[in-house]
Amino acid sequence: MRHSPQHYSKPAKKLNAVAEIQIHDKVFVSFISKEKINARLAELAAQINADYAGKNPIVIGILNGSFIFAADIFRLLTIEAEISFIKLASYKGTSSTGNVVTAIGLEETLKGRHVIIVEDIIDTGKTLHSFLPELHNRQAASVKIATFLSKPEALKYEVKADYCAFEIENKFVVGYGLDYDGLGRNIPELYVLK
Repeated sequence: MRHSPQHYSKPAKKLNAVAEIQIHDKVFVSFISKEKINARLAELAAQINADYAGKNPIVIGILNGSFIFAADIFRLLTIEAEISFIKLASYKGTSSTGNVVTAIGLEETLKGRHVIIVEDIIDTGKTLHSFLPELHNRQAASVKIATFLSKPEALKYEVKADYCAFEIENKFVVGYGLDYDGLGRNIPELYVLK
């Protein structure tokens, strides 16, 4: 069952955040507040808890970007679940390189396991499109995708999230685990390129 994300196409009002920030040579403006992120994660976790009751899924976070989303959503799960991480990369600067590089492999046995892939953002879809066949080759019982963000306008590969926090326009964003050349991941809310 696919769960509808919330849609954002313009900056949201902030309660306690700075309106603009500068990272390297670029300026970003407030986009999605920490409060809205937390509320949406609670909804997603409730859906995952219901869908995976009694199934003991393994959550696989895609590093580096998903580590905050993966940790936050995992802490909200009340079901038995395990977590692991794999590093796949296709970004440099503000755009995708188009090449997927695996830096850290997956050690766990997935045969017969229910797998939830956790991504920070589905942009072109190339990263997951390249990785999903490996999971199917390992004979997982099921594979679903949870993503913090999705950019439908940028999608070039057939990848659809089962759990999506927010759909956004095809704009560059930072914060909440997403970076611009290494900086910005620690910002607790989301900012969009001005």
